[in-house]
Amino acid sequence: MDFIKKYNSWLENPYYDEDTKKELLEIHGNEKEIEDRFYRDLEFGTGGLRGIIGAGTNRMNKYTVRKASQGLSNYIKKHGNTSPSIVIAFDSRHRSDEFAKESACVFASNGIKSYIFESLRPTPELSFAVRHLNCDAGVVITASHNPKEYNGYKVYGKDGGQMPPDASDAVLKEVNSISDLTAIQVMDFERAKAEGLIQIVGSEVDDAYIEALKSLKITEADQKIKDKCGIVYTPLHGSGNIPVRRILNETGFHNVHVVPEQEVPDPDFPTVKYPNPEDRDVFELAISIAEERDVELIIGTDPDCDRVGVVIRNRHGEYVPLTGNQLGCLLLEYILSNLNRKDAIPPNGFVVKTIVTTNLTDKIADAYNVKLVEVLTGFKFIGEQILIREELGNGKFIFGFEESYGYLAGTYARDKDAVVASMLTAEMLAWYKSRGMTIYDGLAELFEKYGYEKEELDSFTLEGKEGIEKIKRAMEQLREQVRPNFGSVEIKAVRDYKKGTRFEIGNKEEKPLGLPSADVLYYETMEGHWFCIRPSGTEPKLKIYYGVSGKTERSSAESLNNLKTQVLSTIKPMLQ
Repeated sequence: MDFIKKYNSWLENPYYDEDTKKELLEIHGNEKEIEDRFYRDLEFGTGGLRGIIGAGTNRMNKYTVRKASQGLSNYIKKHGNTSPSIVIAFDSRHRSDEFAKESACVFASNGIKSYIFESLRPTPELSFAVRHLNCDAGVVITASHNPKEYNGYKVYGKDGGQMPPDASDAVLKEVNSISDLTAIQVMDFERAKAEGLIQIVGSEVDDAYIEALKSLKITEADQKIKDKCGIVYTPLHGSGNIPVRRILNETGFHNVHVVPEQEVPDPDFPTVKYPNPEDRDVFELAISIAEERDVELIIGTDPDCDRVGVVIRNRHGEYVPLTGNQLGCLLLEYILSNLNRKDAIPPNGFVVKTIVTTNLTDKIADAYNVKLVEVLTGFKFIGEQILIREELGNGKFIFGFEESYGYLAGTYARDKDAVVASMLTAEMLAWYKSRGMTIYDGLAELFEKYGYEKEELDSFTLEGKEGIEKIKRAMEQLREQVRPNFGSVEIKAVRDYKKGTRFEIGNKEEKPLGLPSADVLYYETMEGHWFCIRPSGTEPKLKIYYGVSGKTERSSAESLNNLKTQVLSTIKPMLQ
């Protein structure tokens, strides 16, 4: 068996360190565990690596990180300038700083200069730093909001965005061409520093990043109003603590209370099951503080501070989380309505959303005569639109967001940024307060103006090799048979983003979608609702997104419940 041969080679080869061998010896005789660690190489996907930390070819460790760095080095040497450079950041996860240094040492051995941050920094600052330091690429060591057992290696292009498909495919080809991990050269860290191939960076980049954010302020409330804007903030043991508190303070929000138990970076995330601001449970400590201090707004950021979750107080005094779609639409309405008031909406302005993001976005953009661009799931496609449209003179980017709690305003960075989203959310709180309203009132106003849109997400986690195969079979089965209905839900059209076509069931008409290929199926229903099925790009999950629209909140809730019930009655048996 090939995986046993790989396992034994790691045990026998002197290249691998003793800690690695000790870990592998502990699973000796456990064939299933050995297979899971060695049946494949950890996949270098469109964004880089992400996986469970541990020894083996299918795990995150310094050897798989070296392989990714060597592949990226090969790509940069072919496509970069004559004096190539790269910037590296890392978050609070286990071994993040170690993996960052390992990456820098591989780049140094290839003659590529690395700028490495002195301590943990948010992912969006890395995106900013790539262009600020005029680098050929960027790497951030993070597994975003995954559980504590995970880490990752995220790659950015010279525009500061996650690499588009053509470039990431080219890097992937270079990574896959490396057959012998033991042949990868690694320069000593201190020697690389002495030779100018590694440079430590810190406050100078921080200051430039914060100034870029402050330039994006939309409104300026009276300081007396800001002082009444109590905010509870939690970085969930991650990298957001310093930059988020700094941007709030420097924009006049001084009444900020940090959750003390979640303030200090901790790779074990001891107060939460997993550090995802999409999960209401991570806000329990913050809600206790908000109740005690009579605070309306709670903000939480994930470990690498690119996603933000928000909890607000409703009219009954209860604390309720906003969905990613709700916060995105509130921010979009706040930005566009205030720009419109100042007659400052650019004539060629555009906003971007993903295909699984709420259709309420379309209505808001249309109300302000702003072009809406729809892209595939993944914020890299939103960031890519800045390069495609703005830098080529075809438009002015205003705002982009995705339902999974990622937001970006401005072009200083090319990835979602929880720091700027926190700043704008605090501003929005002050703006509503100046109008005698709460954010909850603003949400109600939004629905009254545009209609009651409701969305939901179901995720099915299927671990290991068997799980991945089940997800693959389910997607193949759905493609093989174009279904006219899911239970009682009748289907109008199916968008198959892998084939790149939209097929209308009634008249059998097929039209191109005009987007890159992706393993996604999107169903439009006869009632004007939709649902979308796709495997996760970063975890062993099958995701099902639902979206409905109604004239009242009750009718929308009923439609959503029925849609979910009918779809799941078809999908669940496929995953058994």
